[in-house]
Amino acid sequence: MNRQIALFVTLLAYGQSARAQDPRPLFTPADGLLAGGVVAATLLARSLDDRAADRLQDSSTQANAKLHALAMFVRTTAAPGALVIGVTMYGAGRLAGNDRMAQLGLHGTEALLVGELAGGVIKGVVGRQRPYVKPRDSKSYALFRGLKGDEFRSFPSGHSVAAFAAAAAVTSETAGWWPNSRWIIGPALFGGAALTGISRMYDNRHWATDVIVGAGIGTFAGLKVVRFNGSHSGNRLDRWLLAGSIIPNGDGSHAIRWSVMPVIAR
Repeated sequence: MNRQIALFVTLLAYGQSARAQDPRPLFTPADGLLAGGVVAATLLARSLDDRAADRLQDSSTQANAKLHALAMFVRTTAAPGALVIGVTMYGAGRLAGNDRMAQLGLHGTEALLVGELAGGVIKGVVGRQRPYVKPRDSKSYALFRGLKGDEFRSFPSGHSVAAFAAAAAVTSETAGWWPNSRWIIGPALFGGAALTGISRMYDNRHWATDVIVGAGIGTFAGLKVVRFNGSHSGNRLDRWLLAGSIIPNGDGSHAIRWSVMPVIAR
């Protein structure tokens, strides 16, 4: 409940924040392409849910100690690791006066919270049965059944949401500072996020389609949070937590002059 309250406060601050306006819209045709791609991939993978689960739960596959160790590492790095890393980066950045580190930690954490809120709502409403529940049934859905217990909160994968939200937010944020970095940071982070999704299937906690939809939600959350903060740099959360002064750019938008201590906007 405390986490849900924190998520609600985050979104409320977003809704009250828009001091600066950017000519670019928050939502673009590219978002439709992303959503369409996720839907298409989900439909194509639907027939693979049971086969993938059977293959990954094969005794020879499950007997591999290295695979178990890898699965534990990547899922822990995604959740709660990504949240811990984000909060730590923000705190370290503020203490050290490293504005970019603080910004990256804050916006990455916001992306995680937004993605988790969306994923949590869907989990409760859809009520999909997890693969470990017997008898196994990938087609078992029931409206609002996810509110009754964790065994019916399979769709979407929360770990995949977290991993892809962090990957998208960090890649998008750093690309604004170092444009060529996306070809290094992006593959590394999204590759790790993909491993996280596979690990949840290996652990018999999610179906393949849970992972695909979770990846889509997380990616969307990361991209939109970074876009929002970039085009609304005077938003309330940034003013509270990054303590920057708001500087007009001359084109109707604003930029933040970062500082460790609050300063008065000139």
